[in-house]
Amino acid sequence: MSEYTKTEPLYILLISVYGLIRGCELELGCDADTGGQIKYVVELAKALAKQPDVERVDLITRRVIDSEISPDYAQLIEPLSENAQIVRIEAGPEGCIRKEELWDYLDSFADNLLSWLHRQSRLPDILHSHYADAGYVGVRLSHWTGIPLIHTGHFLGRDKYRRLLAMLPMEDIEQRYHMSRRIGAEEDTLSNADVVITSTRNEIEEQYELYDCYMPDKMAIIPPGTDLEMFHPPTSAGEDIPFAKNLDMSLYEPGKPMILALSRPDERKNIAGLLEAYGESPRLQQLANLVIVAGNREDIRELNDGPQGVLTELLLVVDCYDLYGRVALPKHHASDEVAGIYRLAAASGGIFINPGLTEPFGLTLLEAAASGLPLVATENGGPVDIIGNCCNGLLVDPLDKPAIAGALLTILENPELWQEFSSDGLKNVARYYSWDAHAQAYLRRIRALPQHREQLPETHPVAKTGRYPKHAIFTSIDHTLLGDFEGLEQFVRFIREKRKKFLFGIATGRRLDSALTVLKKPHSHAGYFNYQSRH
Repeated sequence: MSEYTKTEPLYILLISVYGLIRGCELELGCDADTGGQIKYVVELAKALAKQPDVERVDLITRRVIDSEISPDYAQLIEPLSENAQIVRIEAGPEGCIRKEELWDYLDSFADNLLSWLHRQSRLPDILHSHYADAGYVGVRLSHWTGIPLIHTGHFLGRDKYRRLLAMLPMEDIEQRYHMSRRIGAEEDTLSNADVVITSTRNEIEEQYELYDCYMPDKMAIIPPGTDLEMFHPPTSAGEDIPFAKNLDMSLYEPGKPMILALSRPDERKNIAGLLEAYGESPRLQQLANLVIVAGNREDIRELNDGPQGVLTELLLVVDCYDLYGRVALPKHHASDEVAGIYRLAAASGGIFINPGLTEPFGLTLLEAAASGLPLVATENGGPVDIIGNCCNGLLVDPLDKPAIAGALLTILENPELWQEFSSDGLKNVARYYSWDAHAQAYLRRIRALPQHREQLPETHPVAKTGRYPKHAIFTSIDHTLLGDFEGLEQFVRFIREKRKKFLFGIATGRRLDSALTVLKKPHSHAGYFNYQSRH
């Protein structure tokens, strides 16, 4: 098999089937599946197109013709830059449909895309699929053409399936989410892809390792970049940022330093835990305001159960600790206001915090760092890599409220440390997490790929254990995991040996944060179980 020794500029084809994708004014959050992935693929296309050894980048997505949305998504071709464009391929109904309903139309999408490719002056050098549905398409195109396939999963089906089982029966999950088709497509894609790009090592070890076709030698850790032209420090002390008016109405002393949290209103983001940490620290309340930007809403009562529950809990905590005038929960913000919100916090001498129970990567941390903000973030997941590289903040146990308050106070009460973290963040986010750095690392990795396969596989590999486990083991914490060590050791060995064969869960009447706190105690039986089963 020959090495990829082409010297002429590359033609790269990115495939992202689902989502409302356009070149500007991205409508992130307009539905449950138009989020960070959309921003990533658009920015990746632009960044790759700027590289001198890239001739052309096409971002392929599904064409959507729907009177309820912008006509932008019906354009067949939309330029992104001089040598990058969005190409929209027809498949299935014209209008918007849920991504779970796309599976029946992916073969049509692949056929139409292949027809479009044959009308071009030449075939791409690289295919790069994003998410499971694009992986399904990418595998077929790669088999038909012999073009190397790169894949980025973004959000994996096995991980989502485990989370859904806590809320829905298996039959309902399959009917609504078509999880067997999704996981099957992911297994096939992992088997056939030449490279799988991930953001962190945690993503490899905690998510991809669950798959039968997991091959670690294919994994490449290339963290995403951030737009350093959009996200930058305040240009002047008196910069006019319109969003500030929203805070003036909510805060008694809007000139105080701002502790900023920005995320979806999701229980896993642990916003209520942050708010309680703030409410339990009079010193923190004296020094700074807390601003929580958690999605957009008109009426909390009209939201889905998850966001409704989180926002209701936040209001109850504000009332419990009497935090009126010290906490702001703005109802609205536009995507083009986010950069200004970061600069507003930086100009105030504030801090950005991500208190999530876990965080696969943490793109908002990069945006905040590029804006000059010191960071406080969860010690679980991607922030470990980000703060480790950028040296611009403190990691905390998200279940330890005094530790959260203590980390915030450490930075707020030490102006020299604030300045050090701010400066290091600005310097190192440009070094490690710019889109230019991402694109260069990306191109170095794909230059080593074989140019063409010598022989195309005749059949897909067969997964060893089915599309997802058919069995589960559930236990309680009290009087079970809090039992004797000898029995627990045997149970831990069994779980570690058989972890791919079944799902493991805990049924408890405790609140989520209470259960996780017990499981994290290092000297408890449950803490021993948690540590041993993960290592």
